[in-house]
Amino acid sequence: MSVKENLNESLLANEVASTDQTRSPTSGNSSEIMASRFVCGGPNFTVAVLFFINLLNYMDRFTIVGVLSSIQKYFDEEENSVAGLLQTVFVCSYMVFAPIFGYLGDRLRRKYLMALGILVWSGTVFASTLLDQDDYWYFLLLRGVVGIGEASYSTMAPTIIGDLFTGDMRTKMLSIFYFAIPVGSGLGYVVGSKVAHALGSWQWGMRVTPVLGVACVLLCLFVVHEPPRGAIERGFNPNLLSASTVHQSTSYWDDLKYLFKVKSFIWLDLGFTCVAFVTGSLAFWAPKFLYYAAKMQDLHLRKDDITFNFGLITCAAGIVGVWLGAELARRWRVYNKRADALICAIGLIGCTPFLYLAIVFAHKSLVSAYVTVFIGEVLLCMNWAPVGDMVLYVIIPPRRSSAGAVQILISHLFGDAGSPWLIGEVSDLIRGARDTDEGHQTSMEYALLINTFIAVLGGLCFILCAFYIVADREAADRHNHDDDDESLLSSVAGDLQDRDMTDRENSTEGLSVPVDVHNCISSRPQLDQLVQPPQVV
Repeated sequence: MSVKENLNESLLANEVASTDQTRSPTSGNSSEIMASRFVCGGPNFTVAVLFFINLLNYMDRFTIVGVLSSIQKYFDEEENSVAGLLQTVFVCSYMVFAPIFGYLGDRLRRKYLMALGILVWSGTVFASTLLDQDDYWYFLLLRGVVGIGEASYSTMAPTIIGDLFTGDMRTKMLSIFYFAIPVGSGLGYVVGSKVAHALGSWQWGMRVTPVLGVACVLLCLFVVHEPPRGAIERGFNPNLLSASTVHQSTSYWDDLKYLFKVKSFIWLDLGFTCVAFVTGSLAFWAPKFLYYAAKMQDLHLRKDDITFNFGLITCAAGIVGVWLGAELARRWRVYNKRADALICAIGLIGCTPFLYLAIVFAHKSLVSAYVTVFIGEVLLCMNWAPVGDMVLYVIIPPRRSSAGAVQILISHLFGDAGSPWLIGEVSDLIRGARDTDEGHQTSMEYALLINTFIAVLGGLCFILCAFYIVADREAADRHNHDDDDESLLSSVAGDLQDRDMTDRENSTEGLSVPVDVHNCISSRPQLDQLVQPPQVV
């Protein structure tokens, strides 16, 4: 039996014995005990909780868009460029603090950092609904603090999934996780506008997510299972090890030097930056643009109706796009190792003509605009799961949170941090003094066309990424099976010894199972003969 099988079996026996101490001998067998462990706190349950938190994350981001007109009227800030600062300030703080949480996420317990961030984000959103009409700049400041809270979660959650699954199962779980982006965005539009309309105040529309945020904090603390970094890729069962088992102490400067030497990571970051630019500007301005397009056709639709319709389109297109991108990448990857990067390139370049048609012909046919926007967003959303998967397999486990943070910094700094403000500023410059429906519609049409050029640029970046992705993945795989395995084995052995000592101290019935760590280590075979444990589905 290999050393990893020895250690996994020892951990399993130790886990069952530890659980048996709190049960009577007739209360159930070991398989029932382990089954109960995997039901609550197991990998599938952990992904479900992370999905819910991510859903709430994107609901909060776009709830403010659903009530944007009401916020502008409440604070008496009607200029588009000023309104665009709401998203810009949020994203700026989000990207500035992401590297900090990325550094901490590679070294400390991730679930506690995420819980802290969610608590800060929820409390700040609720506080922003209590401001007076003269406090617009305080409202902007609080949107910045919200970005700090969300940075903690976004940098770490994908890395936990990466440490729970590998291969096709990781792709499937990431696609489930990223389903929350379009669904949450769509729900943000719908919940924000409908709750505000039903209760007569934009403040109530924004208070939905903070309440749910409290539940997310509790789920994160008591349900999420945090696996050790990189254990599953080296053949260990991550569900039987503590999160502190695997740890690598390096300086942040060393982490950054490593990341910027991975060429595929740089090109996929630049490609994803273009995705962030397009999605950020469309999400912020498309409902208002479609509202003026509807007025040009004398349709007499309320802003809430347009926002609701756009939210449903975004939600449906995102679900289809994320699933389509993940499934195409998974199937094509069997024949082409560059499939992930190429799928992202096809999606970005393919969405360009549909976005162009939606923008140019919206004032003539709103239905045609809805159809072409849907197709364009499906193609645009095809990149979410492949991008997340690529980051996890070209970057070594101890530096994945830092990689996610760098990706957030680059993509938001040059992407959606400035795109809502830029589109609003260009629109205002083109419109000038023409405060008419036609003036608003035409100026926003020309401003939004910037997105078509950015989408093509992003597609080219992903094509360049495809040239390096295979070599970079092979380099990361070699690292996962090199001499670091020796330190990992010793670390796992130490974890076993600590568990056994604790069990002996706490046991009142003498049921603790001793673990022969020395035998596990002394029987170490060649690393290439080590066996990967089956993943829990």
